[in-house]
Amino acid sequence: MHGILPLWKEAGMTSHDCVFKLRKILGTKKVGHTGTLDPAVEGVLPICVGNATRLAEYITDAGKVYEAVVSIGTATTTEDAEGEVVAQDHTHKVITREAIEQALHSLTGTIEQTPPMYSAVKVNGRKLYEYARAGQTVERPTRLVEIKELTLLEPQEVYEGEEVAFSIRIACGKGTYIRTLSVQIGEILGYPAHMKQLVRTMSGSYTQDECKTLGELQEMKEQGTVNEAIRPLETALTEYPQIAITDANRKEISNGQVLPVHPSLKESDKIVYVENNQAVAIYVVHPTKTGLMKPEKMFPKVN
Repeated sequence: MHGILPLWKEAGMTSHDCVFKLRKILGTKKVGHTGTLDPAVEGVLPICVGNATRLAEYITDAGKVYEAVVSIGTATTTEDAEGEVVAQDHTHKVITREAIEQALHSLTGTIEQTPPMYSAVKVNGRKLYEYARAGQTVERPTRLVEIKELTLLEPQEVYEGEEVAFSIRIACGKGTYIRTLSVQIGEILGYPAHMKQLVRTMSGSYTQDECKTLGELQEMKEQGTVNEAIRPLETALTEYPQIAITDANRKEISNGQVLPVHPSLKESDKIVYVENNQAVAIYVVHPTKTGLMKPEKMFPKVN
């Protein structure tokens, strides 16, 4: 059993909980998730099974799409609805669509973010949430993240009230905190803010439509059809050039040898050598030997 299982993680469980339950459903220990979703968040969580666990880092680093509800008027310790209130603005607010869209536009592209104290980012070997739970604060590293698209999803021209909430769609690169993005939107609009709700609708190439819940997978197991939920591991590699193995290079690639660099590595940071539609090896430019490339991942042949 090798491949990617697009799981719909339901709210109320951790990503580790999902892996634990899936090991029982699938009858294998070789199961790994591709980046955590907070317990309160639901959404697409691709699960790597068997040989596909070698690809977990690629899916983790791939782009994501989220839909979030931003709440203007209240800030919390965790930057989401789970935390304690630390700031409130009770005034009646009138915020135009134009003002929101300008804020979203200013946060599109490469932006700086400082991870929230309640996050798994490590500082001096400890996770930030460990400092936060101990009542300690430490200097947090600011980093660059890529916001590819920010779209206001609702049609009204004016949003008003003591609390103003609106839905947005975010297409972003790895390491983006949507909680922090919600706070940044509030800062631009001039109010405290937090992320009220979050759903991940896409991770890498995997979408909500192709996901199964744990309950559905349990039913499929009882019917003997759970294998049908697992996608080929090659579906995690669609963004990279696929190069067919030839008689001339089959032995060298199968043995994981260093080879002259392939022209496709000028356009992409990885290439995938395939045979009979199965991935055999992923090659990257050699870090120290000019003009050569080396295997980054090798995959056993699966019949």
